[in-house]
Amino acid sequence: MTRAVKLRDDYSASDLRRLAARSRQANAARRLLALAAIRDGASRTDAARVGGMDRQTLRDWVHRFNAEGPDGLRDYQHPGPACRLNGAQQAELKALVEAGPDRQRDGVVRWRRIDLQRVIRERFGVIYHERHVSTLLKRLGFSHVSARPRHPGQDPAVMEAFKKNFPRILSAHIGHLPKGKPIEIWFQDEARIGQKNGIVRQWARRGTRPRQPADQRYENAWLFGAICPARGKAAGLVLPFVGTASMQLHIEEISRYVARGAHAVVLLDRAGWHTTNKLKLPRNVSLIFLPSRAPELNPVENIWQFLRANWLANTVFDGIEHIIDAACSAWNNLAALPDTIRSIGLRKWAHTGQCP
Repeated sequence: MTRAVKLRDDYSASDLRRLAARSRQANAARRLLALAAIRDGASRTDAARVGGMDRQTLRDWVHRFNAEGPDGLRDYQHPGPACRLNGAQQAELKALVEAGPDRQRDGVVRWRRIDLQRVIRERFGVIYHERHVSTLLKRLGFSHVSARPRHPGQDPAVMEAFKKNFPRILSAHIGHLPKGKPIEIWFQDEARIGQKNGIVRQWARRGTRPRQPADQRYENAWLFGAICPARGKAAGLVLPFVGTASMQLHIEEISRYVARGAHAVVLLDRAGWHTTNKLKLPRNVSLIFLPSRAPELNPVENIWQFLRANWLANTVFDGIEHIIDAACSAWNNLAALPDTIRSIGLRKWAHTGQCP
């Protein structure tokens, strides 16, 4: 039989247990406890049982501990082979992926692994397997995601100017109010909820593609929604039609949710039923219109995604009453989650001093 390896004596059993309690690696903690048992005089068999290992494995960890101390008991993940592209080449590839392909030059409208495999071979003379291109892209910080639609006429400079100048815009709209009056920032939008419903991602066994029912009928209702992120409040109506009359009802609904003595400034897009002079605004509500073709500035767009993903998608609606019931239920579920409303809706440019 081999002789037991002597354990270094600069750590007491109490020291080892203290290190185990502070360790963030479960495996390192149980190895430390096994060594603490040895220090207390337990047999190597009993100490190995404490650490959930056999005696030979315990012997190996004793060698590591003697050579490197407590750090030698940690799990180390091998980083794998070094990337065959140097830093400059990786930076060039990253810029190429971010810019996207040119239809005329590259012949595709989105990068596929096989396309990038060819580009890497032609530009850098490095041959990768197609599967390894995914590993390389993940190492560079990319993931395979769905693109969000953007209006071709959108002007990013206008959006940035609106956010930068929002305090001045807000002051111009509330200048008539008494000094010191509390101001609430609300965002408003509408969503069509109907029988041509969406299908969202779900967990499933690898290699399968689950099937979900998809209706082809066209009955729908309109969900008018508004949120006050700072207060975690939501005001909504589900109506069978959209237009000025519906918007009037929703403005009055928002007015009822404004805190007593406060004034609501509602940010919304430039739909015709928003900008019409036929709207009669309550005394505690003012409107600020967002720039055209800039849905990214309205967090209610993200609220719609949250509602569909959690309570509305993957459903076949029997008729208009079923649609209205489902939309009301989804909105009430949201209204009961003030922290979620804050998380989705708070924007630094609109909530200075209220947003982390």
